[in-house]
Amino acid sequence: MEEAYKTINQVLVELINEIWDQEKKAIITEEFKDLSNNDMHVIEAVGLGEGKNMTSIARELKITVGSLTTAMNSLVKKQYVERYRSKKDRRVVFVKLTDKGVRAYQHHEEYHRQMSQAILDRLDDEELSVLLKTLDILKGFFRGS
Repeated sequence: MEEAYKTINQVLVELINEIWDQEKKAIITEEFKDLSNNDMHVIEAVGLGEGKNMTSIARELKITVGSLTTAMNSLVKKQYVERYRSKKDRRVVFVKLTDKGVRAYQHHEEYHRQMSQAILDRLDDEELSVLLKTLDILKGFFRGS
């Protein structure tokens, strides 16, 4: 059991660091060299569509609206997102991706698709079932449940 613990711990730590590092390398291409990993995750949270309000984006990212405002100011300046006020309540600010932001979003999404597909291509149904159960347990741990 002690050996299994050491192996699981080592693999999880290495995997988290490797995913973060590889994602940074894959995402930050010549076209998107002005973005950080954090910027890309804000773009991902904004998502496609007509836009979201700042509070819902901050909640999704588990950051304060103040922290999001700082990140959003940078993304507006870099022309990845645009802000607009609600027609119903002018106090409410919405954010949506520009065409440039949509391209960045799609680029990031493609990286995640390739990463997931690489796993799916190598597992049979039984192995996939075990992996999904394991990931669900890990997700529960991180969410405190």
